[in-house]
Amino acid sequence: MLDIKFIRENKGAVKKAIEDKGVGLDLEKLLKLDEKRVDLAQEIEKLNAEKNKLNNEMKSVKPQGGHALGSAENKDEVIAKGKEVKEKLSKFDPEYKKVKQEYNELMLLVPNIPATDVPIGESDKDNEEISKWGNIPEFNFEIKDHVELGKSLDLIDLEKGVKTSGFRGYYLKNEAVYLHMAVMMHALAKMQEKEFNMMIAPTVVRDFALTGSGHFPEGKEEIYQLANPGKDEKGTEMKDKFYLAGTSEPSLLAYYASRTFNEDELPIKACGFSQCYRSEIGSYGKDTKGLYRVHEFMKVEQIVICKADIKESDKWQNEMKEIAEEMLQDLKLSYRIVNACTGDMGTGKYRMYDIETWMPSRNSYGETHSDSSLTDWQARRLNMKYKDKDGNVKHVYTLNNTVIASPRILIAILENYQKKDGSVEVPKVLRKYMPGGIKIISPR
Repeated sequence: MLDIKFIRENKGAVKKAIEDKGVGLDLEKLLKLDEKRVDLAQEIEKLNAEKNKLNNEMKSVKPQGGHALGSAENKDEVIAKGKEVKEKLSKFDPEYKKVKQEYNELMLLVPNIPATDVPIGESDKDNEEISKWGNIPEFNFEIKDHVELGKSLDLIDLEKGVKTSGFRGYYLKNEAVYLHMAVMMHALAKMQEKEFNMMIAPTVVRDFALTGSGHFPEGKEEIYQLANPGKDEKGTEMKDKFYLAGTSEPSLLAYYASRTFNEDELPIKACGFSQCYRSEIGSYGKDTKGLYRVHEFMKVEQIVICKADIKESDKWQNEMKEIAEEMLQDLKLSYRIVNACTGDMGTGKYRMYDIETWMPSRNSYGETHSDSSLTDWQARRLNMKYKDKDGNVKHVYTLNNTVIASPRILIAILENYQKKDGSVEVPKVLRKYMPGGIKIISPR
């Protein structure tokens, strides 16, 4: 969400952001609603002032009628005026509420203005590569993809997963379970070392958390809703809607919602560990094989809340990117970083870097991390503010990035670390988390 004053004064920039990001928003309609909203609010304010004035005058009328001690000539005149004001309010109040609701709905669609270094484009094909790390491995044998390795090493069962959970279902088995958790443990250890506030974040969240983070209203189809909301402590069926979050970002941000910090409390660095759920409706027919795009996975996420300073925000975006890079460098996995274009970055993003890890079976890089800066776009939705050193109250800036997500990262590990005999080497950095320090996963 952007400040309406900014939208009015920067109509051209907002319109361009709408076009560049492909957002379905009629800006002219929003501005007309805003104008009508302001007019109605002013009219209602005048009527309420008149109503209060008449109430005070009514108190000053003599009990037996006659002339008022105040400005009203008589009781009947005050009553007649009060009735007229009440009728006008009964007309304007519902109209204002209707206009305000429509205005609020459109305000949630207003995109953030992208940074000047963000490429203009429609899809991930228009993203610009900015750096690479590591050497792409060369194999002197015919490689297997992670699905084949999963079968031969008895690590992954997709058939039973589909039978149990439907399309994109899977089971991780045997050493894959430990490898999966080893990646998570290494990520958590790294974030503790970086002095982030560690949390196991809720997966079941209310609407406000997803609206606040920007996953609603756009992207709502990607979120699972619970069919049964359950009952409260009194045994009454809950009326709220509950959803399964696709990342811990919404619940981490919601933890700090509706607060005003002192500047010396910033930055806030938080790390969330959670199970994640995504319907992947928007990816129908895409990446249907294996573990690349699944409905259920684990993820370690990082967020930063900082003061409203773009240099400060840019610094944190780079630092968060470096943390993700450290994870991949620890695993000795080759990757590249791309600057996401306007059509691929999302409505609320100021800038987004995608980190893509080399996956041999795809003969290409696959996205494993997204490092995003959102300036005050989320903070306005979640009412997150701070008081600066001069006593001025401002909205904070927010950022987020993946630390690691699995099982997608297992694709890169299994495929890059496979050996000619069909075995898979466990990355050295993960061996301390494996039972008995397992170094090699061998065929059954």
